[in-house]
Amino acid sequence: MPLPVFRRVPSNPLISPDPRHSWESLCTFNPGAVELEGRIYILYRAMGSDRTSTIGLAISGDGLHVDERLEEPIYVPREEFEQKLGQGHSGCEDPRVVRVHDKLYMFYTAYDGLNPPRVAVTSISINDFIKGEWNWLPPRLVSPPRIDDKDACIIPEEVKGNYFFIHRAGGVNMVYDYVKSPDSIEPDRLKCNPLLKPRPHLWDEVKVGLASPPIKTSLGWLTFYHGVSRNYVYRVGAILLDLNDPCRVIARTKEALLEPSADYEKLGYVNNVVFPCGSVLRGETILLYYGAADTYVCVATANLNEVLSALSEVKEGC
Repeated sequence: MPLPVFRRVPSNPLISPDPRHSWESLCTFNPGAVELEGRIYILYRAMGSDRTSTIGLAISGDGLHVDERLEEPIYVPREEFEQKLGQGHSGCEDPRVVRVHDKLYMFYTAYDGLNPPRVAVTSISINDFIKGEWNWLPPRLVSPPRIDDKDACIIPEEVKGNYFFIHRAGGVNMVYDYVKSPDSIEPDRLKCNPLLKPRPHLWDEVKVGLASPPIKTSLGWLTFYHGVSRNYVYRVGAILLDLNDPCRVIARTKEALLEPSADYEKLGYVNNVVFPCGSVLRGETILLYYGAADTYVCVATANLNEVLSALSEVKEGC
């Protein structure tokens, strides 16, 4: 059986840089996504010429076209750990959003341009979010000090009384920790247990990191991840985590499910990149929202059962 490939939609790119807005004039990319009351909210990373990252918002009814796009960012750097200390990149990067009860939690990379990037988390009530009242709680750092850490999120429900926190401490491997609450992650107490490593001589041989938050299926937590090859191409694969013990990787795709092939994925601010931070499951269709060439926001679709059938049994993790 041929490996299923995510299908790009004709409306790609969904979001492109807008020269009318200084905060998103250079890049719009790496989007998180969440469905609320029948609409998909796309929270995307945006950069202007000063290379400060903020979070913009677009809204879609069908998930394939943008119906509304706000003219101002909904989230900007507020704390010292994400304020620019150098001349390069800084700010709030690569949001991943999950719903837990009546709140949305947004995990993102906080970067000051000088110290190693770290994971931060903030939250907002769903009611305020839908009303456009951006009452985000002050962000907290939730990754070990002085260690490069990115690509983070939690499984959006408790597993045996705890939450499963996925991140990439050290910059190469996916790691995990069990935490009591997304509101009480203690950076100094994280163990950073190994979850997924790169594979020699394959498309993910240099480093791997979480793509979008895990999706619950009858077979396990379907979790997309990005992998980087020796020639520095970013591709997307998937793993399946055990429903009751998500530290157990029970299946993994051997081949990539999405790789740069369209011009808007191969040429941009950074060439040859597909980088998802959000996915939505509607019926049996997965909508995968991704950054293309660190310049655009795009979406690709796939059938859930086809993706699950592409997974091969493995034994990794705990």
